[in-house]
Amino acid sequence: MAILKHIASKNANYGSAIDYLKYQHDEFHLVPILDENGNMMLRDEFYLEGLNCDPETFDLECELLNQEYNKNNTYDEIKSHHYIISHDPRDNADHDLTGECAQAIGLEYAKANFPGHQALVCTHTDGNNGTGNIHTHIIINSLRKSDIEPQTYTERPIDCKAGYKHHLTKDYLKHLQKSLMDICQREGLHQVDLLSPAADKITQQEYHAQRRGQLNLDIANGISELHTPHVPFPAHRFRSVQPDPYPCRFSRAPPLP
Repeated sequence: MAILKHIASKNANYGSAIDYLKYQHDEFHLVPILDENGNMMLRDEFYLEGLNCDPETFDLECELLNQEYNKNNTYDEIKSHHYIISHDPRDNADHDLTGECAQAIGLEYAKANFPGHQALVCTHTDGNNGTGNIHTHIIINSLRKSDIEPQTYTERPIDCKAGYKHHLTKDYLKHLQKSLMDICQREGLHQVDLLSPAADKITQQEYHAQRRGQLNLDIANGISELHTPHVPFPAHRFRSVQPDPYPCRFSRAPPLP
């Protein structure tokens, strides 16, 4: 079942997004994993491409655009939007889903749903802390770079104009969910109805708080985290209220050995 997650970030360091996509991170503690020399380590497998930008200079290009329009220069402004397409782990075996296929789906999805925005599209095959589910990150600058044609999900004239911000409404979110469902159904992948709300919802903060509480209990009982089974996040209960996945403000380039 492919699911869609959304995170609005106020982090002004766009380079940390590139670091998160390229380098190994402990998803539980939201910190980079370092080698014995203290250097960040590249992920074993990832696919990274840019839309309306060079992926390696995404941060610089976003900053230049922000300066051009004098936007995203205060703390309270949302600097970027992070969308995550997370595929069902069963798709790997049942439907031969690969990182390349997921990346192609992510690129198609980003081009169709975030036109005019500078965007990074990156697929990881390692899942959350090694769980193995293939997922694609789409990170867009909140500021639109170029004018676009009116779309079914645009509500205001400024939603099509360069220099204005990404405006996520309930109708836009429904469009994004349906768009993902349509692509996955076309590709024959496992899929649930993302438009049907669950009776109970929890935020990702609540989910990770529960996991931390269980971890502390396991440690107190002398149980290693390595022996604690992974409990997948209940996708259909997701609410779009989450912590910034790349809060660290370290340099984009890893230190030299």
